Amino acid sequence: MDVQRKKGILEVCVLAVLKKGPSYGYLIIRELERCVDISESTLYPILKRLEQGGSLETYRMEYNGRMRKYYRLTQGGQRKIDAFLGEWDELRTMYQFVAEQNAKEPEVEIAEQKPADAESKTIETGTQEYAREADATESDESSAGEDREKGEEE
Repeated sequence: MDVQRKKGILEVCVLAVLKKGPSYGYLIIRELERCVDISESTLYPILKRLEQGGSLETYRMEYNGRMRKYYRLTQGGQRKIDAFLGEWDELRTMYQFVAEQNAKEPEVEIAEQKPADAESKTIETGTQEYAREADATESDESSAGEDREKGEEE
């Protein structure tokens, strides 16, 4: 999966875990394992970005004699979840489009054929054919060469 797309989706997954209530790093990883493998080295930078962006807030509480950092969803984080869910219809439509286009066979390959004579060329594009005159540069070059030959003879 594209790294940037995955990063954005992981952020929303983390926020979704926190929707159930405050949590701490290890427990967030355990919850996320249901949908994706994620390590601490991936999770903590995401948590930091989400905190800096106002999507979550932190607090510390003592647990078994030591301080544990907890993360809590903010209203900004909830808006981010809502925006992600609101984009789903558009994303589904785009994925469906790509899947449909990928399943189709190419209509006709674009191929250039050799000219039947020196004056015209036939080019196939899609299902249409176009006939065109030989390039102006080709005819200009040949007539320039003929003019030089005539000038040399005189």
